[in-house]
Amino acid sequence: MPVVAAAVCPHPPLLVPEVATGAAAELDDLRAACLAVVDRLAAADQVVVIGAAPTEGVYDGSAGGGFGAYGAPSVRFGSGEPVLPLSLAIGGWLLEQSKAGHLARTYRAVPVDARPADCVQLGKEFADGNDRIGLLVMGDGAPRRSEHSPVHLHPRAEIFDATVAQAFAAADADVLAALDPDLAAELQAAGRAPWQVLAGALANLNGELLHDAAPYGVGYFVASFT
Repeated sequence: MPVVAAAVCPHPPLLVPEVATGAAAELDDLRAACLAVVDRLAAADQVVVIGAAPTEGVYDGSAGGGFGAYGAPSVRFGSGEPVLPLSLAIGGWLLEQSKAGHLARTYRAVPVDARPADCVQLGKEFADGNDRIGLLVMGDGAPRRSEHSPVHLHPRAEIFDATVAQAFAAADADVLAALDPDLAAELQAAGRAPWQVLAGALANLNGELLHDAAPYGVGYFVASFT
């Protein structure tokens, strides 16, 4: 069967309350939206978590994730030492809090500079499989949306992120597949490659955009596809 559900979430470490500490409440709405869409993945038989990383990698469901590097060494999941890159670790943490946490899972790291065609092909492979898969697609938008962003303001950042948000709302696989990897790299939009994996898997799913904001000058989107 094709992919039966998908969710898009961002992966700032501050989603984890123990990392955010006194600022945790600032992301309450974002955190709630993420958990709501991840809950919907419970309709699947297994979940694949997809996120960008410097290099390609596949991890089984027991892979360890943790946030010691962000000041929260007590927050860990999985077996053994934390090996998951940040995008996948946040995805795993969200699953642990959700109604889909009992499902078998696999983690797939996609190179941040992966070719769009390769990303789309990977998504099609998921959609053409025989298993009822839920995709948890992790990715931030451009961190260049304001003068107070982590990286200085870029005039095309807001337009890029608006295009992505509209594509999520419309489940427009063509727009996602056409995102320019060079522009995304210039804008440092970490979600480009994972979103293009999603583009290959959308098939007949309908989209719903639950959250679109840039609280720290970084584009954060939460979307659900069913």
